[in-house]
Amino acid sequence: MQMTPKVQSFVMHFGEMGSRWGINRTVGQLFALLVIHEEPLNAEELGAALSISRGNVSMGLKELQSWRLVKPYHVPGDRKEYYSAVGDVWDMGIKVLEERRKREIDPTLSVLRDLLLEAPTNTADTFAHKKMEEIHDLLELVSNWSADLQDMSHDNLKTLMKLGAGVGKVLDIKDRLLNKKAQNGTELE
Repeated sequence: MQMTPKVQSFVMHFGEMGSRWGINRTVGQLFALLVIHEEPLNAEELGAALSISRGNVSMGLKELQSWRLVKPYHVPGDRKEYYSAVGDVWDMGIKVLEERRKREIDPTLSVLRDLLLEAPTNTADTFAHKKMEEIHDLLELVSNWSADLQDMSHDNLKTLMKLGAGVGKVLDIKDRLLNKKAQNGTELE
């Protein structure tokens, strides 16, 4: 399989970015190629396109399957397995968010919960305990927010993301109204 210069540029860049996101460069390239290729590809085609060994392709595909980002297909009459990216880009984004939460945030929350069960015994531990509580509370909010996002429709997710800083402006207006009411000695209705 021959990649066009445009496809090759995208795939190579995605591999470089993958290493910054905490995944292997080859895994990033495999995923990028499967995302932008219309038809499922087999391991030999992937290896030839990226000039990587069959073993490297196999390990990369297993990693992508563990993230639930690609799935294998069987073509009748062909013994080879073919692979394609799962869902649309929104589905993939949600899966990455969910897996990152499971792999990074959930284990940290678990450790923090265990540590916070122990009462501090000295001043240093008291300060550390307070900071751990703050980190726990932040990560708990992020985890809950992530779970809420996974349940939203793609259209609602797009709308939420388009709001962006607009949500902050609404909250700023609310804060100003609350402050003004407090200064005037009245309650917000």
